[in-house]
Amino acid sequence: MGKFLKAGRVVVLLQGRHAGKKAVITKAFDDGSKARKFGHALVAGIERPFKKVTKKMSQKKIKNKLRCKAFVKFVNYNHMMPTRYTIPSEMSPATMVTDQQMTTSDGRKEARHFVQKLLQEKFITPPSDKSGRPSKDVAFLRKKLRF
Repeated sequence: MGKFLKAGRVVVLLQGRHAGKKAVITKAFDDGSKARKFGHALVAGIERPFKKVTKKMSQKKIKNKLRCKAFVKFVNYNHMMPTRYTIPSEMSPATMVTDQQMTTSDGRKEARHFVQKLLQEKFITPPSDKSGRPSKDVAFLRKKLRF
């Protein structure tokens, strides 16, 4: 069986504080590491997605509604479910967050803000796929999971 939990794969988290939230694998540790001796991944995800926007809303209200909140964390492979979606390579998932940033609280905060800005930018103007339409992968990541 091939390795499918690679950087860029969209996953749904199943356990913990962010259960039911969507995330993107930025770095996979199949054999574990010194601190975590199990297969895990560094993920960047969406804690709070966009809210619904209508025509009647003012520009100020639209701006507030188009904000999302991001998170970054290490997650055990058993606590995530991979989806069929992968984000486009132009979003470069490997450079979103590094494991060196995760060692300090300031680094985690900086990484979270970078991911938040990147996701907001890509959600407002999604990259196009081969046919010229907006990417379905980014659209899936943008929407709240309904269950």
